Amino acid sequence: MGLFERYLTVWVALGILAGVGLGLVTPEAFQVIAGVEVAHVNLVVAVFIWVMIYPMMIQIDWHAVREVGTKPRGLVLTLVVNWLIKPFTMAALGVLFFQYVFAPWVDPQSASEYIAGMILLGVAPCTAMVFVWSQLVKGDANYTLVQVSVNDIIMVFAFAPIAAFLLGVTNITVPWETLVLSTVLYVVLPLLAGMGTRHALERRSSHAVADFVATLKPWSIVGLIATVVLLFGFQAGTIVAQPLVIAMIAVPLVVQSYGIFAIGLIGARLLKLPHNVAGPACLIGTSNFFELAVAVAISLFGLNSGAALATVVGVLVEVPVMLSLVAIVNRIGQGSVPAAGQMNLNEKGARP
Repeated sequence: MGLFERYLTVWVALGILAGVGLGLVTPEAFQVIAGVEVAHVNLVVAVFIWVMIYPMMIQIDWHAVREVGTKPRGLVLTLVVNWLIKPFTMAALGVLFFQYVFAPWVDPQSASEYIAGMILLGVAPCTAMVFVWSQLVKGDANYTLVQVSVNDIIMVFAFAPIAAFLLGVTNITVPWETLVLSTVLYVVLPLLAGMGTRHALERRSSHAVADFVATLKPWSIVGLIATVVLLFGFQAGTIVAQPLVIAMIAVPLVVQSYGIFAIGLIGARLLKLPHNVAGPACLIGTSNFFELAVAVAISLFGLNSGAALATVVGVLVEVPVMLSLVAIVNRIGQGSVPAAGQMNLNEKGARP
């Protein structure tokens, strides 16, 4: 591992501190950057996410993508966790914490809005950052692409009905501009760029792809740190003004993340998935499509609502939590020797 990867948690922690500090010192600059958006998708953040996921897109081999259908168990695990488990556990945890555990400190109206925001996060599986987490656990780039693509297709049909059911409302308008633009920016365009780059490199030499990806790796980490700085800089004022509320919202979100990860890990062991499929499958369900969740929260409850705040806290919590889960996946993959009948995370060449 290089310097950037070895001390990634340290760089992210410094990025969080830098983001909050700069957001407090130069709030006007972050307001200007926050205003560079289309359909609730910040274009500056989109550029940094491009920097993060472009190396993985180059690694996608379309001949291997065709083989994913012959080993569908990892895909089935992802879909079951994302759509049959995650939204409902998030709703249950929201109710548990804000109608019971934190009830003495939160008024009922605010509590219901916080729960709504958490539900919207739970119904919006991630599109872009999944590629980053997959790359950090040495996941199968081809399989991850299929997982994300199928998730996006299901989200088009399932997001509104599940969210409406859990929120108890009769109709939810999906912000199609946000959904489509995010998919194009975070999946379609970088995928096309990666395909073009890979084709050109393969014509040059057999090892050109690996050499180029190795060169880009540090920049991928730089993109992640820059994204962290921006996200925390955007919300620096809120973090300082409402630390207790943010901490309370963060508790069920963190419990949800680790709980969903544990469910995914158990499922991967039962299905005997290899590391490069099991790792991303365990992480996809814990990551969220925060642009979509924020957009819907604002449209339903307003910009300054508790629901919008809860979706923002989801953004702030995600990166540190996901990095800890990446570390767990890598630790399991490096050293565990599972009992008979369990998944060996080191068997990268094994087939489900």
